[in-house]
Amino acid sequence: MSRPHVVVVGGGLAGLRAALACADAGARVTLFESRVRLGGATWSVRREGLWIDNGQHVFLRCCTAYLDFLRRLGVADRVELQRRLAVPVLAPGSAPAWIRRNALPAPAHLAPSVLRFHHLGWRARLRAARTAHRLAGLDLEDPALDARRFGDWLAEQGEGAAAVDLFWDLLVRPTLNLPARDASLALATKVFQTGLLTRPDAGDLGWARVPLQALHGDAAEAALRAAGAAVHCRSAVRGVEGGATGAAVWVDGSRVEADAVIVAAPHDAAAALLPAEAGVDSGALGRLGSAPIVNLHVVFDRPVMRHAFAAGVRTPLQWTFDRTRSAGLERGQYLAVSLSAADTYVGRSSAELRALFLPAFEALFPAARAARVLRFFSTCERAATFRQAPGTRALRPGTGTALARVQLAGAWTDTGWPATMEGAVRSGLAAARGALLAAGRTRGLPALAA
Repeated sequence: MSRPHVVVVGGGLAGLRAALACADAGARVTLFESRVRLGGATWSVRREGLWIDNGQHVFLRCCTAYLDFLRRLGVADRVELQRRLAVPVLAPGSAPAWIRRNALPAPAHLAPSVLRFHHLGWRARLRAARTAHRLAGLDLEDPALDARRFGDWLAEQGEGAAAVDLFWDLLVRPTLNLPARDASLALATKVFQTGLLTRPDAGDLGWARVPLQALHGDAAEAALRAAGAAVHCRSAVRGVEGGATGAAVWVDGSRVEADAVIVAAPHDAAAALLPAEAGVDSGALGRLGSAPIVNLHVVFDRPVMRHAFAAGVRTPLQWTFDRTRSAGLERGQYLAVSLSAADTYVGRSSAELRALFLPAFEALFPAARAARVLRFFSTCERAATFRQAPGTRALRPGTGTALARVQLAGAWTDTGWPATMEGAVRSGLAAARGALLAAGRTRGLPALAA
């Protein structure tokens, strides 16, 4: 049997995983990416002598498909993964509280840190522990969960505004890119059950020790080329075709034929590319919407934060990361702040953000008061994720379409996961399997993550 030809549209994590899985299965692979680089929403640029990531992306030990992807790329040694979950939670003028696990089985492994979470009063801590126990008992397969807001469910459990702001939002906002009050109960339940409440080590945090471009885009390009795949950046696909015996894409005015096509573009772009025969509801994709993330990049002339990363409460600084070493900074400290659900900050200039946030740095990190700010700028991903609000599940399509030779990949597909790197990689594996089967390949198929 001749080698099937699979075309992948999009060089984000979903497209990269799909392309590499197809190449590993013996297919001839061609990948088209409209941007100048691979990596999708995880990229880096060189700026004023520093490597700057567009955003701060973390993962958990339970992100097994993503970790397997890193191993396939040969870069698993370029990430840090905690041996045991430990998150410092800082507030101005207060000692850190810690969210950390112990050696007890789940969910008791987190109970001591919840009960010691001094940013909340005693009664609120006890209530939070009880609410977490109830959250662990919800049925993820119940479609009614996605019809409700997590905030409404928390209110029914007796969680007050302070507990939502100081505890629940601390974990939901960065994972769902929405405030806890507005997020889908189904997706919030997924975050807590899979990441924190089922397996004791599932929530151990990981992050890149190198620029994201080196970790994902550059490493994937090298792996794809080594596997014989053709990679074309600055090549925007304008249309997709599919039929019973083949598929094709239109790019740079030419028609490129294939045995199967995997569309791994953002959901709004995918809606414009797909033929009507694919049976994908473009209106539903449009209603997925988007949510922004703004990142602050601040270089101080001296260290001001002693943690590798920290979460913040009673401060606009949500999650702060020390990126000094990965950026290549030799003196001082480079802190990057990730602001999720950042609608109020989109469109603001770096000068406005500096005036707003520098006092917050000084309040949260006392050493910053005596430090000099050498650089301050911001980056913004206006459509960092789809909007993970109630009703999302019904809008997310599977990776297959009515045209078997046209598959979808992306964190926006119905992976069962939120819009995360793990969800993107899982979708890529599923799309690759579907494309290979449609093209008649039955050997070497990628295994789907459990």
